[in-house]
Amino acid sequence: MQAQEALTMKTQDPRTIYLKDYRQPDFWVDHLDLTVRIFDDYTELSSILSLRKNSDVKGREVVLHGVDQDIQQLMLDGVELTKEHYRQEGEVLSFECANDKAEFKACTRIYPEKNTSLEGLYQSGSMYCTQCEAEGFRKITFFPDRPDVMATFRTRIEADKERFPVLLSNGNPVDKGELDGGRHYAVWDDPFVKPSYLFALVAGKLSEKSSQFTTASGRDVALKIFVEPQNAHKVDFALESLKKSMKWDEDVYGREYDLDLFMIVASDFFNMGAMENKGLNVFNSAVVLATPDTTTDDRFESIEAIVAHEYFHNWSGNRVTCRDWFQLSLKEGFTVFRDSEFTADMHDRAVKRIEDVAMLRAAQFPEDNGPMAHPVRPDSYIEINNFYTATVYEKGAEVVRMIHTLLGADEFRKGSDLYFERFDGQAVTTDDFVACMEEVSGQDLSQFKRWYSQAGTPRIDVTEKWLENEGEYQLIFRQHCPPTPGQTEKQPFVIPVKLGLLNEQGEECQINTDADYNAKTQVLTLRDENTVARFQKLNSKPVPSLLRDFSAPVKLRFDYSNEALAFLAQNDTNGFNRWDAAQQLYLKAILSMANSKQLGKSMKVPAAVLDTVAAIAGDVTLSHAKRAAMLAMPGYPILKDAVDEIHIESLIAARKQLLSTVSRQFRDLWRSLTESLSSDAAYRFDAAESGRRKLQGLCLRYWLNAGDQSAFEHAAELYRRATNQTDRVNALRAILDGDDQALQSSLLEHFYDNWKTDTQMVEQWFSLQTSGQGIKASRVRELMQHEAFDLRNPNKVRSVVLTFAHNAQAFHDSEGQGYRLLAETIAELNTLNPQVAARMVNVLADWKRFAEPVRSRLEDALKQVLATPELSQDVFEMAERALKG
Repeated sequence: MQAQEALTMKTQDPRTIYLKDYRQPDFWVDHLDLTVRIFDDYTELSSILSLRKNSDVKGREVVLHGVDQDIQQLMLDGVELTKEHYRQEGEVLSFECANDKAEFKACTRIYPEKNTSLEGLYQSGSMYCTQCEAEGFRKITFFPDRPDVMATFRTRIEADKERFPVLLSNGNPVDKGELDGGRHYAVWDDPFVKPSYLFALVAGKLSEKSSQFTTASGRDVALKIFVEPQNAHKVDFALESLKKSMKWDEDVYGREYDLDLFMIVASDFFNMGAMENKGLNVFNSAVVLATPDTTTDDRFESIEAIVAHEYFHNWSGNRVTCRDWFQLSLKEGFTVFRDSEFTADMHDRAVKRIEDVAMLRAAQFPEDNGPMAHPVRPDSYIEINNFYTATVYEKGAEVVRMIHTLLGADEFRKGSDLYFERFDGQAVTTDDFVACMEEVSGQDLSQFKRWYSQAGTPRIDVTEKWLENEGEYQLIFRQHCPPTPGQTEKQPFVIPVKLGLLNEQGEECQINTDADYNAKTQVLTLRDENTVARFQKLNSKPVPSLLRDFSAPVKLRFDYSNEALAFLAQNDTNGFNRWDAAQQLYLKAILSMANSKQLGKSMKVPAAVLDTVAAIAGDVTLSHAKRAAMLAMPGYPILKDAVDEIHIESLIAARKQLLSTVSRQFRDLWRSLTESLSSDAAYRFDAAESGRRKLQGLCLRYWLNAGDQSAFEHAAELYRRATNQTDRVNALRAILDGDDQALQSSLLEHFYDNWKTDTQMVEQWFSLQTSGQGIKASRVRELMQHEAFDLRNPNKVRSVVLTFAHNAQAFHDSEGQGYRLLAETIAELNTLNPQVAARMVNVLADWKRFAEPVRSRLEDALKQVLATPELSQDVFEMAERALKG
């Protein structure tokens, strides 16, 4: 036995991993027998790996990963391995194996209670749980911790029965019993092969809520949600969402659940939103626990979508998984598309599309427009955790959506059926997914695959030509994609552009064209750098409605006049494009006013903007949710992404001017709408009611922004009589954007005193303050010293520090206090939780696009991060890429 030899991670000299270097392992693992014994100060692991020689490669080296483990004993086929028998470097332990089949055993100790990284096995409150994606399993035991090594798992858990009465792992329960000393055990068997990143284990004193789902084939599946006892009343919504998800996946994709049991566990300490571990999903408690009194409409919708997302992974990610981490979007992009379609079917399809595109433009477009740009299928990485990005997830979903658009729903379903059937139980690539779509449709998608390999957001410049005598209208499309890090030259993409032509009355024109246009789907497909589409037999010059439903993740530029945008916002027959036209109109006005302020001039809000706001606000044919979306102004991420050089003060001033003008010009209208949208009916979460509350909240903020004292009184009354969290938050958020500090303090104190024992409500209390217009860095520092704040808890960090960092008006203060606060927090988190720290670096990534003096201050903050002693690989990669610009 080797005495207490520790294998720990090296963070110096980070090594770059390349897609081109992928090779299969010399040995596969067919089965893992794992015993986990939890004690007060440590946990003992005993793992037995059934190794099998890979006949497709020549080598005989077994390569295992392990980190932060104290080795007690290593054995191969019953013979103890000593140092001279194996090599150990960084996270890798390797040795030669002469036999084609062998058994490797490792006995180790780990220390979950000290594991602040929240990867591997760690303590979350009073319970223990795991997070193994992407490379957390190596913090549990030795294993080839890569997604293409898939094995069956049998897990035995032993622990003190009083502290940990509930013992869970993947698969089905097969045995349990009592042990000496007040301990007990449970054995779980998972019959489906899976990679180590899908392993899960939970031990704790948890309450259980159970239900049942009968599959289409008549099998009964037990559904269980486990939470800490104080949250037992918050699980009903998630349970119903799970049932809806299971039914939808059967109806739309023909996919049934395969085990006898599906479980969800809520954890207060979790780096991500949730994790799709086979049969045992672990969720961040913030995205699974819900009641009307503690959860907003937006959070209800998010919970429903995330429950669906993780459940849908059972096929698109678990039964068929990714060969390597470069293929991450194979499972995530596909599953985001699936959960988006689920939400669209459950609620309002047009509103869901608006929400998705707004998020893409606010998060992914800026990513594509800066130093963090990377393809949907990256070519290299240092730390894979840094590639859980909007590009992999949201843009990846848009790529799948374009395939759906080009093939049509029926062919896409045939392609997904073939994909699941052909690759069930395998680890594959994005090429394999696309090949299935090609096979069923007969389409050649080889050029389309550039969406996976080329980074950046394509630009489409569109010009028009009207030949009145011939009755012909021409649209000339030119596509190009700007250089991104490592990719200076881009080849043309395949871009589906859904479009329509409107006459002067706002009616759809009959389209007659010889271009590559599908009349059934209204999609014009661009394949070349330049495309001319000619439309004949028109009586008058039409107004084009371009990129309907956002049919491709591109930036389309057409020289619309204000009047044309106002016309489209009020008349377009496509709901998404009505919203988009209004957003373009507002954006154009803000940018023009910001440019005037840079030149020392002043500019009024264009009349077309005010006319459009009035028309939308009064259009009762629109749903409440659509009106709310169309009346909301573009946020700062959109504004920043729309300019070459960011003059943040001018953008802030221009947006405030637009908001102030719209608020004051229509003060009586906002008051009337706010009051008419009030309701004393019992809370109900559905598209109609959540839309009403969303519009009410927006109108209240406009009314309050107009400076009407009665608006403050109305908001305070709404807060006090609120019977649901949406009304409460709408009222408090509006008040926090005003200047009545006494009222703000009073309501914030009331909120905390009433909800301080509820973790999710405290997180909302934090984020309400740090998203307010008047918050300063000094106040954020005070909140970080508050009794409820915990730097080790990612939710608390996100609600305080990251929410503040995304609050453009507050974060970009004149002295750079916000930048220093962020840099110091990243440095402190670097040793506690490198994954969370690295994601916060993104806030500083676009520093080069800012005008001075902001540019230099952001650069200094990045340099401060890079100067942190013992910098983790996670933070080093992100900060170095950001500093290079």
